[in-house]
Amino acid sequence: MALTIVVRSNASGSAPGISFDAPRIVIGRGASCEVRLPDPSVSQRHASVRQRGTEYIVVDEGSTNGTFVGPVRLSPQAPRVLRSGDLIRVGRIWLEVRLEPAPAAHNPQAATRELALSLVQQALAADGEAAGARIEVVRGPDTGAKLELGEFERPYVIGRGKTCDLPLTDDDASRRHVELVRRGAQVLVRDLGSKNGTTLAEVALLRDKPAPWAAGAVLGIGSSRLVFHDPVSEALFELEQMADEHMRDDESVDPPKVDDGDGSGGVEADARAAAAAKVGPSGSSGAPVAAPPVRRRRAAKGGRGWNGTDVLVVLLALAVLGLSLAGLYWLFRTN
Repeated sequence: MALTIVVRSNASGSAPGISFDAPRIVIGRGASCEVRLPDPSVSQRHASVRQRGTEYIVVDEGSTNGTFVGPVRLSPQAPRVLRSGDLIRVGRIWLEVRLEPAPAAHNPQAATRELALSLVQQALAADGEAAGARIEVVRGPDTGAKLELGEFERPYVIGRGKTCDLPLTDDDASRRHVELVRRGAQVLVRDLGSKNGTTLAEVALLRDKPAPWAAGAVLGIGSSRLVFHDPVSEALFELEQMADEHMRDDESVDPPKVDDGDGSGGVEADARAAAAAKVGPSGSSGAPVAAPPVRRRRAAKGGRGWNGTDVLVVLLALAVLGLSLAGLYWLFRTN
């Protein structure tokens, strides 16, 4: 039975789920996590899901803003058994857990990176910021010219030819100088047999041999210099380096509405979401913290009035005190 984790963040809708078949799955903001959630309210290593026999349990790893299963905040390192359809909140991000016979991801590391990039791209788009990868000429006669790399696996050509995707007026550029292909999170650049050659990060490219173009590295074509910008990858890196953001105690994070996909409109999941939306101690809508420990609850009972047990204890204490005073009086009198 595989474990599938689906991001159900209200802000970005639903992201594709990732299925795992592993004894331990770490959820957090760090690049080494199996489920990477690029939100500053999520700690670097926020929580983990572990296999225990035929069950899966979730454990908070000492996160800054806590891990919630429905309305209950977990104590650090205190395990909680998961059921299929449970809603988990880490920071501001809601997750849905599914236990189902699904094939595990072939490359979990690549899948979780794609998930993180997808979430960042949605966030940038929601803020109205450009999220597409692009090439920009930063030096040379065509300074300021740009080329958007909007399609994956499509070859883009840069050169002096008018039919190139990014035509240059640099006399030292060949008509078809280099070819670019966006593949996954990488951009591969290939010299097309140019007359004057091509450099990448000041290293000469071999003819017809693709090389990965890292974001920020400078590509040299004649007297022109070009850089590759990937706003999504750059934003993801910045988010992963940030310190944890402390959420306010009264901050509301409404649970998502989840559709079961069976035409019922998600009745069971909606019921759990409604339970997670109960008003907390501060009066705000959202997942409240767990109930106080039993010891504190007993201490609070005194404020509701005296019961028979309380009266009996007080009478016994007074009787013991009276006997003690009588004993002292008899002792001093006999001396």
